[in-house]
Amino acid sequence: MKQNGTQEEHDQKLKILFEKLKRMKPKTQRGHRALEKKEPKIFENSKNALMFKGGNTSLTVTQILKDWHTLKKPNATIFRKKNATKPFEDQTSVEFFASKADSSLFMFGSHSKKRPHNIVIGRLFDGQVLDMVEFGVTNFMSLQDFKTLKAATGIKPCVVISGDFFEDSDDNRRIKNLLIDFFRGPTVEKISLSGLEHVISITATNGKIYLRSYRILMKKSGSKVPRVELEAMGPAADLVLRRTRLASDDLFKRALKKPATAKPKKKKNISQDDLGNKLGRIHMKTQAFDQLQVRKVKGLKKRKAEKEVNGTETDTKKQKTESATT
Repeated sequence: MKQNGTQEEHDQKLKILFEKLKRMKPKTQRGHRALEKKEPKIFENSKNALMFKGGNTSLTVTQILKDWHTLKKPNATIFRKKNATKPFEDQTSVEFFASKADSSLFMFGSHSKKRPHNIVIGRLFDGQVLDMVEFGVTNFMSLQDFKTLKAATGIKPCVVISGDFFEDSDDNRRIKNLLIDFFRGPTVEKISLSGLEHVISITATNGKIYLRSYRILMKKSGSKVPRVELEAMGPAADLVLRRTRLASDDLFKRALKKPATAKPKKKKNISQDDLGNKLGRIHMKTQAFDQLQVRKVKGLKKRKAEKEVNGTETDTKKQKTESATT
């Protein structure tokens, strides 16, 4: 009872502090700029991920948080200290830590007798927890266990998801969407072939989700297209689904809604064919060609020599016609 009382008091204090922070107004120009960065934008920045752990953790959970923080840099923040929080019982502390770190994704790690080596992957919308999925970790291998070169930090990974599990139901599709959102990295407009260095493979089969990470090797093939090979670089883990807390359909649709200003404007009478060629349609009124004003050009006027030649030709023609009549 004493522990429950202290936990409830801790959660209550966090709620009060969170409400105070919402009402606080910045007093300096630096504070104004910091709040402006956190305000919603038409085109959002790359999503930042927060890694933090609960009151009791294991070495496996701590290493998982460190490894994924390393791979997701610079779009990741990690809290080293332990936090007495339980996301599935009270989301206030998660929302408070996420707002403090300006993160919309989070990975929480904990360990207990009932749920050993436990991680929770989730995301937020409008400052509130949107989706959360809890996994149990088995057969974990860290980055240090693979004695190979690692992909460069800040590289956008290629995410490969396979398995009929992710298409069985709407909840499983939402879990797939959450995993893609967490591991896909920053949004980019162009991709360079030399920048493809990292592959994250997520495969669901036999009631487990196999999470693997590979480094892409491009070798000579005798042609312009290189020969691609994959080299395991870690981390690797087998995940077992435990608990889920997913948003309602209405809230999820509201989270997916895009502002009208972010959508590209359609241009009238302009289209593209299958080859990407730009086609335009022009609408013109009916024209009266007999009333069309044509510009008189000096180069088209008859010269004197041409007039004299034409005059002699007309005279000979008249003589021929007169002789024929007589």
